Amino acid sequence: MLPEHMTAVLLTGHGGLDKLEYRTDVAVPRPDRGEVLIEVAAAGINNTDINTRIGWYSKAIDSDTSSGGASGFESVDDDDASWSGTTLKFPRIQGADVCGRIVAVGDGVSPDRVGERVLVRTMLRSYVDYRPYECWTFGSECDGGFAQYAVAPARETFAVDSEWSDAELAALPCAYSTAENMLHRAAVGAERVLITGASGGVGLAAVQLAKRRGATVIAVCSPDKASEVKAQGADRTVERGVDLIGALGAGSVDVVVDLVVGPQWPQLLDVLRTGGRYTIAGAIGGPISEIDLRTVYLRDLTLYGCTFQDDAVFENLVGYIERNEIRPVVSATYPLSDIVRAQEDFLAKKHIGKLVLIPPTPQK
Repeated sequence: MLPEHMTAVLLTGHGGLDKLEYRTDVAVPRPDRGEVLIEVAAAGINNTDINTRIGWYSKAIDSDTSSGGASGFESVDDDDASWSGTTLKFPRIQGADVCGRIVAVGDGVSPDRVGERVLVRTMLRSYVDYRPYECWTFGSECDGGFAQYAVAPARETFAVDSEWSDAELAALPCAYSTAENMLHRAAVGAERVLITGASGGVGLAAVQLAKRRGATVIAVCSPDKASEVKAQGADRTVERGVDLIGALGAGSVDVVVDLVVGPQWPQLLDVLRTGGRYTIAGAIGGPISEIDLRTVYLRDLTLYGCTFQDDAVFENLVGYIERNEIRPVVSATYPLSDIVRAQEDFLAKKHIGKLVLIPPTPQK
């Protein structure tokens, strides 16, 4: 028997932390055809949760995420303020990361799946003739995991055989699939890889995953986090904000994995060797930069904007988990009711790895 109502955090509009409303009377969703209902055990916090809340994805915003992370921005164009560039419908339950167990299934889904411990692929896709025509984010264009229950497409919900804690598994879907997708797209192997924002959720995932591929990893992070980043696999750390040409040398890196952008961005192309590859999946340091296109074509650089993920990316990630080839760092967990404090801590960037929310156990 499922309860009629659940605890959830509703995002009531674009803006500051006051737009997060903790409620105990939200209707429990029911799975439609091809869907499953998940009892959420843990849900990780990601930059996309902040960016969506404050409307940072709108082209009207040209500053870094932290500028509006707590209070929002004075002017946001709601028409393009979502991850996908479409208008969001409020209220919305955010939460791109979900670990939990299937407790009900819709038509067309085997009842044998009830009881599975699962992760939801963050990047949801619709297909026509097996070709993706639409891609959106769990917890953005549809309700996500900041709740006791969440509905997800059965084909995007993966059973996981692992002894990890719920919080550890909830640290994986968004951050690790983003990082793995960047490495997958750039076909990273045993070469020199520079990773920006290396102490954050996606950055630390990229350090671990690049090392798994045999890369020599150079991580950009603050000095106080350098030892911990090295413990996760970085061969060398470089202080955030230093002259990268002076520290590393021009043309000294094969691949750049960039999650920050910001004012130092042109140097990230300058440190690439001729024929090097640059991948980007975040711009929390500021989305607007100048590019000298002569650098790109005269040095045969390849630039990858990484959002859509091939099927193999998440499937491979589940395999890495089950074979214990990686292990996330969870710095802290919070009850779902403390989401404001958790996001404040997330914005302060004093942690490494992931912060995770734990919903209350449902009363049945």
